[in-house]
Amino acid sequence: MFVYERVVYRMSRRGNVDIIADSDGRKIVVIRDIRFKGKRKINWEDVKAYLRTYVGEFYRIISDDEIIYIGNDLPNEYTGSKYTYKLKGTVAKAKANATQGLPELLKIAQGGNYRENSEQKHNRNAKFGWYRYDSYFALPIYGEKNEVERYNIFHASMIIRHSEDGKKYLYDIVDIKKETGNPLES
Repeated sequence: MFVYERVVYRMSRRGNVDIIADSDGRKIVVIRDIRFKGKRKINWEDVKAYLRTYVGEFYRIISDDEIIYIGNDLPNEYTGSKYTYKLKGTVAKAKANATQGLPELLKIAQGGNYRENSEQKHNRNAKFGWYRYDSYFALPIYGEKNEVERYNIFHASMIIRHSEDGKKYLYDIVDIKKETGNPLES
């Protein structure tokens, strides 16, 4: 069990991913292993290959009952966006490893703030606009003996496109920020 400033409880578990909630009810996806490692650089081709395993799947956002699909454009956009190219260090590693918890990140997403499509290049794939959801995830920090010492918590904005086929698709995860304050303790 994890402690985050206050009492925490576990909501669900899949593989190496948990969903927990703190006493205020904030849900956090805890990813218990680092799949994409790299001291200097993330291998985005490996991340892209991993993301392809989700293509064709769909997940339900609990807060508003929306169904979000994973389309074939996600692997390329997620790993090749302008936002991704600018990432370095901890945030790059966080974005790469967040892929392990995509189903859970969608499940616990909050917000669903709408924005009209304003770019002609997205007239087909986001004909009915964009939605932005907030989600939280935690990644382990390893100590000298390769044991988990704590977990850093990150906020992420999940960008959803509302396509001309009427479905909503995960497009990218942006604005990843490490939360300041107390990390999750192992």
